[in-house]
Amino acid sequence: MTTLPATMTAIVIDGKGGPEVLVPAEVPVPTPGPGQVLVAVAAAGVNRPDVQQRMGAYPPPPGHSPLPGLEIAGVVAAIGAGVMRWKAGDRVCALVNGGGYAPFCIAEDVQTLPAPSGLSMIEAAGLPETVFTVWNNVFERGRLGPGEWFLVHGGTSGIGTTAIQLAKAFGARVIATAGGAAKVEACRALGADVAIDYRSQDFVKEVRAATGGRGVDVILDMVGGDYTERNIVAAAEDGRIVQIAALGGAEAKINVARLMMKRVTLTGSTLRPRTREVKAGFARAIEDRVWPLVAAGKLKVLVDSTFPLAQASEAHRRMETSQHVGKIILTLPGA
Repeated sequence: MTTLPATMTAIVIDGKGGPEVLVPAEVPVPTPGPGQVLVAVAAAGVNRPDVQQRMGAYPPPPGHSPLPGLEIAGVVAAIGAGVMRWKAGDRVCALVNGGGYAPFCIAEDVQTLPAPSGLSMIEAAGLPETVFTVWNNVFERGRLGPGEWFLVHGGTSGIGTTAIQLAKAFGARVIATAGGAAKVEACRALGADVAIDYRSQDFVKEVRAATGGRGVDVILDMVGGDYTERNIVAAAEDGRIVQIAALGGAEAKINVARLMMKRVTLTGSTLRPRTREVKAGFARAIEDRVWPLVAAGKLKVLVDSTFPLAQASEAHRRMETSQHVGKIILTLPGA
């Protein structure tokens, strides 16, 4: 077996603030514990929670790595006690408890999945965080079914591009919002039946027109704020609104009477603090239900841009422009 180095150059968060606080530093190579694998990282996804953590607004839960990075792809380098499925050399991707912005990263064995054949490591690194999030919130919490209307805000984000494709693959009719003509066209190219430019169109009005006045059955929202009441208006009777972020504000004023009359369910979740056992359940469902869609070409990873690991700060600057379409990926040797 290859001898592992004692230290590595990872990206750490030096204080809190702008992208400039992401800096390279020498840190120990972690050792996998029971039920864990050590992955030699080839690529790591960049996500909004990384930005929030960098700004001091989303600290890692106790026991999680303080390093940023929640999804990786690479090759298993070592395994901990009790790990049965994985062995050194396996190509994998994983939802991780932090630490992805590094050459080596610990992954829980039950949150690790085989890197889909036919995908590059860069593409595989763009799957875990978005697929876990969409699967849990759209299909488990939101209970989206075939033939139902689905609305996703931020259709060209990593979450949005995945949600559009998965909803279509499972037989739903999809509406997406995005900012600007190019992003609207990108949503259509991914399969959205209706794409709305929120800069120039009222999504509530457009949703009602598209659905013949009945509204949408499931809404996936990352905005919050004043979108919350507008989502209730846009929802169909017995509609489900699932909140996964609050980029537009964490507080909202809503008409509770409207919520009651339409029997709308307003729910939400965060992924990072969930237990190993819960995430293991997501992983099993994803491998069973979603990985065949990846193999069939029905779910593609839309990569906006890549940056070498040392340029993580530039990757964050790209994300904060909100001009990206799809995933932003950090690359290491082996990608």
